[in-house]
Amino acid sequence: KCRTGPLDIVFVIDSSRSVRPFEFEIMRRFMMDIIGSLDVGPNATRVGVIQYSSQVQNIFSLKTFFTREDMERAINSIIPLAQGTMTGLAIQYAMKVAFSTQEGARPLHKRIPRIAIIVTDGRPQDRVTEVATQARNAGIEIYAVGVQRADISSLRAMASPPLEEHVFLVESFQLIQQFAKQFQDRLCGLDMCMGQEHGCQHSCISTPVSFYCECNPGYRLNVDGKTCSPMDACADGRHGCQHVCVSTRGSYSCHCHMGYYLNQDRRSCSMIDYCSFGNHSCQHECVSIPHGHYCRCRSGFTLQPDAKSCRATDLCNGVDHGCEFKCVSTEGSYRCMCPEGQQLQADGKACSKCGSGHVDLVLVIDGSKSVRPQNFELVKQFVNRIVDLLEVSPHGTRVGLVQYSSRVRTEFPLNKYHSADEIKKAVMEVEYMEKGTMTGLALKHMVEHSFSELEGARPLSHNIPRIGLVFTDGRSQDDISEWARRAKESGIVMFAVGVGKAVEEELRAIASEPVDQHFSYSADFTTMTHLVENFKLNICPEEGKGVTEIRSPCECEALVQFQTNTVAILQSLTEKNILWAMSLAQMTARLEDLEKQLAHKK
Repeated sequence: KCRTGPLDIVFVIDSSRSVRPFEFEIMRRFMMDIIGSLDVGPNATRVGVIQYSSQVQNIFSLKTFFTREDMERAINSIIPLAQGTMTGLAIQYAMKVAFSTQEGARPLHKRIPRIAIIVTDGRPQDRVTEVATQARNAGIEIYAVGVQRADISSLRAMASPPLEEHVFLVESFQLIQQFAKQFQDRLCGLDMCMGQEHGCQHSCISTPVSFYCECNPGYRLNVDGKTCSPMDACADGRHGCQHVCVSTRGSYSCHCHMGYYLNQDRRSCSMIDYCSFGNHSCQHECVSIPHGHYCRCRSGFTLQPDAKSCRATDLCNGVDHGCEFKCVSTEGSYRCMCPEGQQLQADGKACSKCGSGHVDLVLVIDGSKSVRPQNFELVKQFVNRIVDLLEVSPHGTRVGLVQYSSRVRTEFPLNKYHSADEIKKAVMEVEYMEKGTMTGLALKHMVEHSFSELEGARPLSHNIPRIGLVFTDGRSQDDISEWARRAKESGIVMFAVGVGKAVEEELRAIASEPVDQHFSYSADFTTMTHLVENFKLNICPEEGKGVTEIRSPCECEALVQFQTNTVAILQSLTEKNILWAMSLAQMTARLEDLEKQLAHKK
């Protein structure tokens, strides 16, 4: 058996018509004799066989069989092709297919020799020089065996150098079996490292027909293929050192920067915790840094000149406290205060916009066809201006929204949103309903559903005011009196806001007592600003301290127009009276002349 390492061997057998049947049998025996001398197996030598004539046929590949018995059985079953002699085509197939990793060849980086044994008895009918060169450059070592009529120049063109070791010519197929013994000696018999001066600096590795040099771990082979140089193990960047890589002979070690120590993985570094030594003397906090430590004071304190002790800071004067009304310093901190009657908001800095306490507010807006889309957008802006007045939160003021036309729709209940921004965004996304004006139905829905605990109204026992605000622009198509009365009887404070053709009688029926403080009117959608102010004065009492002006439902513009029209009418009447008086005087004078004439005739 071969004393060398594993091989990948492929037999390339000529089965053209010039090879007679008994000669082909001798060729079978030649292959089996060589295989019999090899240590075959998946991790030892692998063998493949192809035959060719005018075409190429794969008998078995390098990955097919790993026992001599299976290989011999397959070789004995070969049926010769008996056609032309396309040797170049066979070499190309061996290079592209037979020696591919898909067919069982080991990868080139494993340095397992790839050997092709070509056996032919004639001159190739195609070109072999170029394709044989390509095969040799691809790492295939080619042995060319010619029998009888084989062309020696073609054999030499195919074989690997040195040619005297890779080209064989025998006179007949009977002699090829004698050649097999010689060939086995070349493949397996010699330790090439022992038979000559190899010149390897470190290690010599023998192959069947040659040798190569290897270097010890930590060294790389120089371009001369024999001598070795120490490797810079840090240069390839794969060392994994977090801070510094230091090369040693054939290896490396990791080091850390000053102020750090190497962890147990021998690669990563951790900062030395100087504070853990217990000698820092910091009054509040010790902070470690790479080259030592420093002392730090807690928020609201200032580090003293000794760099260790701390003193409280007047944060109201030393920081941007952000208090809306007043900042009050405390030891190591501060707090914000609001004027009497106002509440501090959740951010701890701003004062509530409406300090009268928390309410459950449901807005019921008219979405009938008479409102029109552009005015409905103004209504939504009006709602959001009211929301801006309120301190909205789960435990503060809650807001719900209902829209109605011929039917009623809850846009969002009291427990849906918990901030003014969420509510305002939801309001702007409300879609206009159009159709009729069922204000009574909307009031019924508000009483029975909107102020239920299921939809977020707080229990009456909590004494949280319930406020309903109804916004409409016209006469209701159903009766409002019953549900307006029920709403007020159930403890809901009702506000009525009318615009345009809203009926004053219906608005007053909806509004709570005193009606003048719970009822507002605007002649036009574009002039509703003062309605927000009126609503603010009634739900935020502190806003009304001092002299409070409650605007009349009639707007200034309407009053001015009324006065102008009245003056014009009076002026017209006056002018007519003057003309009538002048006519009367003329008639009187005429009658006096007629009386004088009659008296004269008598």
